[in-house]
Amino acid sequence: MSRTGTLRCLLAAVLFGATAPAAAELAATVPAFTLAGLLYLGAALAVGPAVVRRPPARAALTADRRQAAVAVVFGGAIGPLLLVAGLARTSAASASILLNTELVATVVLAAVLFREHLGRRVVASAALVTLAGVVLTWEGGGGFDTGGLLIVAACAAWGVDNGVTARIEHLAPEHVVALKGVVAGGTNVAIGLMMAGIGAGTTALDVLAALAIGAAGYGASITLWVKGARELGAARAQVIFATAPFIGAAISWSVLAEPVEAVQLVAVGLAALGVAVSLLSAHEHEHHHQTVTHDHEHVHGPDGDGHHDHEHPDHAQPGRFVGRHAHAHAHREVVHAHPHVPDLHHRHEH
Repeated sequence: MSRTGTLRCLLAAVLFGATAPAAAELAATVPAFTLAGLLYLGAALAVGPAVVRRPPARAALTADRRQAAVAVVFGGAIGPLLLVAGLARTSAASASILLNTELVATVVLAAVLFREHLGRRVVASAALVTLAGVVLTWEGGGGFDTGGLLIVAACAAWGVDNGVTARIEHLAPEHVVALKGVVAGGTNVAIGLMMAGIGAGTTALDVLAALAIGAAGYGASITLWVKGARELGAARAQVIFATAPFIGAAISWSVLAEPVEAVQLVAVGLAALGVAVSLLSAHEHEHHHQTVTHDHEHVHGPDGDGHHDHEHPDHAQPGRFVGRHAHAHAHREVVHAHPHVPDLHHRHEH
């Protein structure tokens, strides 16, 4: 599998794992709609400079409009709203356990709804990471109350968002995050202000904190995840991203000097094994590529994937460009066999 895609998903997990507890703290004072909106407005601020440098083309917006609309509604509006509403109604232990259902939802929906090839290793790796989450966070007595059901519903919404977002072929990841931030974030903030105002206990520092958390834990994190998912497929990318709670535990040990417990080491070991199994899940068979034109990040040269050998007429040395970049390019029809995962070029049936 792609090393770059794997590293991006891991870094996305680091950012989300480090900022999620802070968002939970804000849920106690900032109204749900307002907080959900502020988090995604912060995400839009994080990717704003990249969008200004390379704004989306009208053709890209037209080509990906349906997928982008689903991602905005489910990932940017419904998911965050359900999450912050659930965080205010359930215990931290139950919330941590239930957040692992995003992995289950993504894997199931990737296979059933989006016809993404999984294989036994991906199913096994998802089960291992989910089990590790339960081991790490279970304190006993956790119940599935209204808050828990809201978090499960949020994870289902993000499962839909993950499957759709991984299939967007023309808009850059920064464009997708900006759309979620401006459209869904702005809408949620507006609804929150009309329904509950800014919140009696909300301070200016809370607002700034929500924007900062959104910039790192949503803006930068989602951008990295989307780039990774394009190279790995939604299910494999989510298996890696689901290590966020364990990365948060490692940060607690090293930065906050919290004691290391045996059960935590067992959970981290299970999660590491799950990720390792997913990295070995590429498969090989003869498959057919249709002629297609799309726009996404890709690599030329020795580290390329063999699918990007096109010319660059506007380059100083056409045909000799080496490195990673993004632009609109065409693929010719071809039938061949090689190891692959369900990236943007391998969405075929099995």
